[in-house]
Amino acid sequence: MKIAAIIAQRLFYAAILILAVLVLNFLLLHLAPGDPAEVIAGEMGGATQEMMAEIRAAYGLDQPLHVQLGIYLGRALQGDLGQSFFYNAPVVGLILGRLGATILLVVTSLTFAVVIGTLLGVLAARKPTGLFSNVITVLSLVGYSAPVFWTGIILVIVFAWVFPIFPISGMSDIRLAGGGIEHVLDVAHHLVLPAFTLGVIYLAQYSRLSRASMLEVLGADYIRTARAKGLSESVVVGKHALRNAILPIVTIAGLQFGGLISGAVLVETVFSWPGLGTLALDAILGRDYPTILGILFFSAVIVIVANLLTDLCYRLVDPRIRSGGHK
Repeated sequence: MKIAAIIAQRLFYAAILILAVLVLNFLLLHLAPGDPAEVIAGEMGGATQEMMAEIRAAYGLDQPLHVQLGIYLGRALQGDLGQSFFYNAPVVGLILGRLGATILLVVTSLTFAVVIGTLLGVLAARKPTGLFSNVITVLSLVGYSAPVFWTGIILVIVFAWVFPIFPISGMSDIRLAGGGIEHVLDVAHHLVLPAFTLGVIYLAQYSRLSRASMLEVLGADYIRTARAKGLSESVVVGKHALRNAILPIVTIAGLQFGGLISGAVLVETVFSWPGLGTLALDAILGRDYPTILGILFFSAVIVIVANLLTDLCYRLVDPRIRSGGHK
């Protein structure tokens, strides 16, 4: 099947999935107990019954559920995700203002986990019974077992009190004005601890996965043939073995992108990172339905796009799929 037809098919399925996500999220949130109008009134310091009725009418909360759903879907298809109850601002603007920070954190964490985890796994696979391989296995288990919020708190304690090396709050220093290389370096400095906290648990997974995958590939017949031809170990590992061993890593990386988005909520809360995570927490505490629905919608779109790109990358990495060898 040609790549254009594959993309068209995936986009069609993605549109159906996004519509299902919109409907399901809307119903689940509105069937949950609680009244957003009471939260809004609480922010105002209280309200009479007449004011409560006006609040419900202003936000459409006095309409039947199916009517609210129809209005929401109609606006969502036009790119309007509604008005935030909590911030009294368009949801799309709020999300777009925070999306860049979350994408930066997630992409940096995933890149760190995949690159370093794969490298450690490959090195451990070359001598699977050696000391280095055993150390990597133990560290991987520790990294995988540690809750992400616990790791973040430990890093805050260590690098805020014991060794004050990295910033532990925010995305940049408010004392710096303007952009340029100084601003880029400042953001990178603030990014170190959140990215490490979010990426370390996935680094452990990729190191174990790449180690197991490399061990399986290194035992294949074509690897023994390559060594019999007199090829150097670096060529055998880097050119022949790694290309096949990396296929499951590419697949898992794409599938785990959504997990990184959800994990970012805790990390952003610990480090006060101004992304979708902190916005989602505020929206949940304030029962801000439009903002919560908007964040869920954007998260679903990001996951779907990541899975589509993963599928395309898989086809580029594995020639057998491009040639129709795999379904």
